[in-house]
Amino acid sequence: MQGLDGVIRNYAWGSQVDIARLQGRTYPAEMPEAEEWFGAHPTAPSILDDGRPLDDAIASEPAHLLGRRVLDGFGPRLPFLIKLLAADQPLSLQAHPNSRQAHSGHQRELRIGIDAAYRNYVDGNHKPELIVALTDFRALCGFRKPERAADLIAALGVAGLEGLVATLRDPRGGLRRAVTDLLAMSRDECRDLIDQSVKSATEIGAADAADLTELAHYYPDDPGVLVSMLLNHVTLRPGEAVYMPAGNLHAYLDGFGVEIMAASDNVLRGGLTSKRIDVPELLRVLDFRAMDEPRARSRDAGPVRTWPVPIDDFSLRRIEVGTEERALDLDGPRICLCTGGSVTVADDEGGYELSPGRAAFSAATAGRLRASGSGELFVASV
Repeated sequence: MQGLDGVIRNYAWGSQVDIARLQGRTYPAEMPEAEEWFGAHPTAPSILDDGRPLDDAIASEPAHLLGRRVLDGFGPRLPFLIKLLAADQPLSLQAHPNSRQAHSGHQRELRIGIDAAYRNYVDGNHKPELIVALTDFRALCGFRKPERAADLIAALGVAGLEGLVATLRDPRGGLRRAVTDLLAMSRDECRDLIDQSVKSATEIGAADAADLTELAHYYPDDPGVLVSMLLNHVTLRPGEAVYMPAGNLHAYLDGFGVEIMAASDNVLRGGLTSKRIDVPELLRVLDFRAMDEPRARSRDAGPVRTWPVPIDDFSLRRIEVGTEERALDLDGPRICLCTGGSVTVADDEGGYELSPGRAAFSAATAGRLRASGSGELFVASV
């Protein structure tokens, strides 16, 4: 058991308060702190107490740190990445590729030569993800049923959107055509339609008026603002989660949470960002099936909450640690992240005391994981 120092990512949409306050540092921080990564992704590997980057440690001791099952199933790499995510502004409108798309895209870019400014596929892995709210957390998650989106947009009474409504009501691929048409619009055309939509949504008290107004404030001529009307608008309460499979269009709007994903940094963006946008590639990987309920169902067993997901790369547990020691039999490597109180985590190789915002790594072969103290602990595993 070793302490694990995360890596702060200073993206423009991040909060200057949330991560610093959790960790007891002075805030506001000098720069936005959007994410803190705890894992072994080569883009930003975490550092063990002995000074080794976690990816280097795994490369030197794969059987010990990963265990035979993970090594056979995923190769000599940690298959998950856990983060603190703190959004003070909307993130980009985005989706992630499945395994086949990621592998072929990465190989294609390797063949043609990779220029960082034109790169879509940083690695060859898929990136399904689960985020659990620590505060109220607003997000756009997956497509609404097209007929529902059509009704909501029709209620705005914006003349320039009548064609969009008709397209959405066509059961023969209307949603795909609607998204394609919106993302192909000129900035000038978008600005006018966004202005009218925001005004009308405010006047009629539309349920999504506040989200639409906020997006328009940051991106007044971005087609992604119009696409947002086709997506589910979700507000998570602390302890609730959403799971985003590959191909699902989404954008987080604001809030603080713990996010876990397959160990990848592949992001395909369609708007709401100053970063690289590749609409044709995004459209190629999108899943245009409606997502009826974006919230992930949880399973509670006393003080332990899990969110079952249909992939093998990761599993996440939230534990309310009390005075009684909690033990978990988990096969594979574990990362423990404290988000409240004071928690001591231990395995057969030692123990480590965690304060909020601190993490520790436990090797696969180090036996049963134990937690004691008083606080909130997230445990990431396969």
